[in-house]
Amino acid sequence: MIRDALLAFGVAMSYAVQLSIPGLPFGYSELSLTLWILLSIGRVLAGGRLESTPALAQLGRFWLVLTLALSVGTIVGYLSGILVFDPLIHDTMAYVLLVCITCLAAAEPDAGRRLRRSAWWMIAVANAGFIIQLGLGWGWIHQSGVEPWYWDRFCGWSDNPNQLALYCALFGPLTLHLATTTKNPWGRYLGLFSLVLTFYVGRLTKSDTYLYTTILTCLILLGLRIRAWLAADGGKVSLSRQLALLLAVGFVPLAISMAPYALSEAASAEDFAKSLTKDKGGQATAETAELRLYLWDEALDKGARSGSLGLGPGPHLDRPPIVNQQFLPKPFEAHSTILDLYTQGGLISVMALLWILGSAALAAWRTKLDALVALVASIAVFSAPHLIIRHPIVWFCLTTCLVAGPPRTIPLTARQRKVPACAG
Repeated sequence: MIRDALLAFGVAMSYAVQLSIPGLPFGYSELSLTLWILLSIGRVLAGGRLESTPALAQLGRFWLVLTLALSVGTIVGYLSGILVFDPLIHDTMAYVLLVCITCLAAAEPDAGRRLRRSAWWMIAVANAGFIIQLGLGWGWIHQSGVEPWYWDRFCGWSDNPNQLALYCALFGPLTLHLATTTKNPWGRYLGLFSLVLTFYVGRLTKSDTYLYTTILTCLILLGLRIRAWLAADGGKVSLSRQLALLLAVGFVPLAISMAPYALSEAASAEDFAKSLTKDKGGQATAETAELRLYLWDEALDKGARSGSLGLGPGPHLDRPPIVNQQFLPKPFEAHSTILDLYTQGGLISVMALLWILGSAALAAWRTKLDALVALVASIAVFSAPHLIIRHPIVWFCLTTCLVAGPPRTIPLTARQRKVPACAG
């Protein structure tokens, strides 16, 4: 129970970088995750059982390939003379922490149940944190050293609004999964409350990516639920299913016939879409898009010049000359998980990431857990314009999806082999 709570607190509060322990170079999240790792290793050393699951094998293969790709990239970066050591050490330590968390969690006995329990703890911690941060944002309470607003965008305890938006984008589908798969009515009520609160906080961040991710995730989830409904009861023919199938077949010609009317309302629809984005699609949105395109072009160029081998962990781009970026750090990140990984570990690391994402989605699909499929989709969508591979919430969600597969396990410890063959 204590280990589950520590893991939940560490993952749920990873975005709260404004909360630091006085006199120490790390925060409460890093401390909680480190304690969880130490307790998990201590359990194993004390004779605790580990299990070799398909999820553990997949995670092990991924981290092994990524480690080799990043090692080759580091050699290339060192020989090129453009390697910066401080970001390299920072990213390397983050990857080591994630390796320990994912592999130890996947090797736990009954990993699916333990991760589910940690997820409930995580949602409870997130809800409590959101309520406190909203109190800070609206001036109801005060906390020294915390600035909950980034201009007109809500960031709470995070360093910038996009970090908080990422956690809101993943808390939503994860909460929906827990609420729809529990038999406890109070759990459903908590899930519904958490969904509303999470969406409200996510919109306060004014993150365009959060908006797009939420819309696409809802559409994917709606499609999956319709598929499940049509396949229910063995796909028996009924009037409702016949009407739904007829509507699906007739949707394309109906959409074509409605196209002239839709085009006549395109201007109002565009204005409505802009009204949902930050700055209502104005200068801030245009500058963000321009910056992203410049960084992505630079990342492709850097990765290609390294022979698609990468340059090692850490950022590798020059400071953007566009807009007003003189206060931004150097080197700079591409702000895209795929492209940042391409500059770090080359094409091999990108392929490894796509493989683990596909494996997580396939595991959730096979077990017919639609909310987890939508969760992987949220990760994929949010990763396009942001670097999210270092966030523990991403790997907690992927590990949860991977352990949702068939419960085939092989004990790793030798305890069972010590039992005499005649026993039992």
